[in-house]
Amino acid sequence: MKDSLVQKHRSIELLNLFSMMTTLIGMRPLFHPSIEDITVEGILHALSDPVRVAIYADIVGQECSQNCSTFLTVSDKTIPKSTLSQHFRELREAGLIRGERRGVEVHNISRCTELEQRFPGLIRAIVNAHAIQSRDEAEAKKAAAKRPARRKSVPPRVTKF
Repeated sequence: MKDSLVQKHRSIELLNLFSMMTTLIGMRPLFHPSIEDITVEGILHALSDPVRVAIYADIVGQECSQNCSTFLTVSDKTIPKSTLSQHFRELREAGLIRGERRGVEVHNISRCTELEQRFPGLIRAIVNAHAIQSRDEAEAKKAAAKRPARRKSVPPRVTKF
């Protein structure tokens, strides 16, 4: 009885391992365009979304690769995982990031060095402009919070006879 239990447990472990391996093998490879296929239009389109530009600016500012789940909250907004996947796909297909599967996670790193050689100064200018815009928005939000709330004047009611 004990031997059959051990054998059954090992069979289940092997099935789970096999299932995991086929899932990993069956995953489609991530598409990364060659540096020659990256266009300014593609870059600008990918960064035209405020969430994507915030994600990209954060990736550019990091020394190491970033897991997709790091960005479940962007600019104080909760982003669903399915939407986040689409944002990363756009950034990857535009050639802005390189994704690498590590188990079930995808880690992303900027392709700044390659992009700097193809379009000198472009990425730096976009990221700097985004930083300025974000800072200005944060200051405006802070200033608005300090102002006392205004009472809305209510117009007098008109009574019909």
